[in-house]
Amino acid sequence: MDMKRNYYEDIQLFESKVVLFWSTVFLSFLFSLPLFLPGYHFYLLNLILVHVILAVGLNILVGYTGQISLGHAGFFAIGAYSAALLMIKLQIPFVFALPLAGFIAAFFGFILGLPALRLEGPYLSIATLGFGLTVLQIIGHWDFFGGRTGIQAPPLDIGLPQLGFSFVLETDLSKYYLILIVTILLVIAARNLMKTRIGRAFVAIRDSDIAAEVIGINLTIYKTLSFSISAFYAGIAGALFGFVLGFFNPEPFNLILSIIFLVMIVVGGLGSILGAILGATLITYLQFSLLKNIKEMPYIGDFLVAVSNQWFTVVGLENFSSIIMGLIMIAIIIFEPMGMYGVWLRIKKYWRTWPF
Repeated sequence: MDMKRNYYEDIQLFESKVVLFWSTVFLSFLFSLPLFLPGYHFYLLNLILVHVILAVGLNILVGYTGQISLGHAGFFAIGAYSAALLMIKLQIPFVFALPLAGFIAAFFGFILGLPALRLEGPYLSIATLGFGLTVLQIIGHWDFFGGRTGIQAPPLDIGLPQLGFSFVLETDLSKYYLILIVTILLVIAARNLMKTRIGRAFVAIRDSDIAAEVIGINLTIYKTLSFSISAFYAGIAGALFGFVLGFFNPEPFNLILSIIFLVMIVVGGLGSILGAILGATLITYLQFSLLKNIKEMPYIGDFLVAVSNQWFTVVGLENFSSIIMGLIMIAIIIFEPMGMYGVWLRIKKYWRTWPF
């Protein structure tokens, strides 16, 4: 029997040589993608990695702590605008502006976490929804943030230009390596966090906040901490998102975006780091690649065009992407409540017991 005999076995990064081997293979694959993948694919890969960061952070809040949030598009926007304005207005280098953007978002996460001490379920959802809409209105009507016109992200210089050392990342390929490294570090940090006393406290609050309080867990500290950590991840993701786009305005940071973020972790699997990664990858690929141009979808593209011309308007054709995404979500919830993570567990169990 594989039994853990001490705490260090529980928090070790690689549980076995098999896990170490396949992790090395997977990371080698990610870093070698530019060798055999066309350059125009890296814009999509960068978006996937950004959404992975946010989904992992949101899963800490929703999946591990049991707190609902429909306002993460607001933290996402705070991170994007904070990083850009810190570099433009205050001339802060990117290496410092990126974590500062995360901490600014974390501060607002702490403020939003205060109502979570008294609100639960749909009431907490409404509170976070109001926060997201408030952020959208502020950045959309304040000239300091560019208003409705938007803001141009500064060059992505990972050096220290104030000291004469400059290294600008101009292409999606060069940005890919930076975002990949940040993503790996934050995923490892989230995985390790869940193994610590803080992570165990989050899970206890999710299962029963009354029981957690009885055994000595301070709900005030850990609920606000969960919001702050989740917002920090969203702020980092938003900052990187701004540099991936190059130019952005308030329009993308709307309620629909918050719902899509929630869809990512539900489809991937709540309470699982791997589930958040799988969900963010699938939904981003569907949204920005497979379902972006319905007419070019293999096999069914022509059929959907014919159906749209017969029963809908030409504009209605674009709504098929939302319909298909909704059907995928319903199917996963019905047939695999644990999401894509549940599918992964079934596959792993099958290969471990094959051929029996």
